[in-house]
Amino acid sequence: MTIYVDNTHLGRHVTGLERITLELFSARALAPLDIVPVTARGTRQMVTTQTLGLPMRLATSSSILLCPGFPPSPLLRPFAARVLPYIHDDFLLTRRADLNARARLYMAAPFRLALRHYPRFLANSNDTMHRLEAHCRGDAEVTLYRPPVRNVFGLESELRAARHAKPQPLRIVALGTVEPRKNYGAAATIVSALRARGFAGASLDIVGRPGWGDDWEMLKTVPGVTLHGYQPTEEVRQLLDDADLFICTSHDEGLGLPLLEAQYAGLPIVAPDAAIFREVLGISGIYVDPTEPVQAATRIAAALSGAEWRARYAALGEQNLKRWNALAESDRDAVIGLIAGLAGAAARHPHAGTAA
Repeated sequence: MTIYVDNTHLGRHVTGLERITLELFSARALAPLDIVPVTARGTRQMVTTQTLGLPMRLATSSSILLCPGFPPSPLLRPFAARVLPYIHDDFLLTRRADLNARARLYMAAPFRLALRHYPRFLANSNDTMHRLEAHCRGDAEVTLYRPPVRNVFGLESELRAARHAKPQPLRIVALGTVEPRKNYGAAATIVSALRARGFAGASLDIVGRPGWGDDWEMLKTVPGVTLHGYQPTEEVRQLLDDADLFICTSHDEGLGLPLLEAQYAGLPIVAPDAAIFREVLGISGIYVDPTEPVQAATRIAAALSGAEWRARYAALGEQNLKRWNALAESDRDAVIGLIAGLAGAAARHPHAGTAA
């Protein structure tokens, strides 16, 4: 039984979406299942393959299709019993104001259709799984498939504790596409508040390509903010190593993979006080309200006080990575069993339609 994986979104810049696809849906990750990736060159071929090519493959076979990137095409609905979407978050439905026109048309509408009609999904976190309950059909099954977090940037935390407890200046870093959902304006405002609270010269390095919206142009005018755009692994490693603090002020995330990856550098992680970040960071996070920059700056300043804060957060980060990766490992066998069961059912009933 062939199990196709929609890899048509790969080959662009490697962001969290692409890393999770490579980490969780490769032949190695899903061994011993027979995994066949479906690829594409360029945006036009990606759209054509997703819209027409994948439905044609399922119409002419009893194969299974895993969709770890874009929502499944509406033409895949007749084969919903043999399609398994991986859900990263629900912001396509809940934060439409943060989407550009193409995302609303090409992604949000198919996503809504899939949630209403498909019998089963994979989810990247407990928070995402619980959010899906508001949108899925009543009998839909959602299975956790949390990604393990590797040291993709080759970071080291061992020497961080030896650095001076009073960084001059304080260097803060953020990773992710510059678009409204990431709410980098709040991060910049917090940095300004830190400058007024004794961290003169505090800076914010943002690593991520320009997305839609006006955020890039706005951030270019903010003192202390440097926009680096998309950078290769070596440059990201250096920026994380040079930093004293990692910050996330996103309006919403389904997981927040870069927060975990940055913990390999021993960095303290600042994040919004919301369920998904509590799930991902546990007791290792510094939680703030991005809408209250003065209070957030006060909380950060308190966390960076004392002589041992660097060692403390490096140790907390190491413990948290072990915790998260143990959870991710526990998901793998259940997911392989689920996919194998779907393949077996498809082989016994090759003309199955939308029935679960």
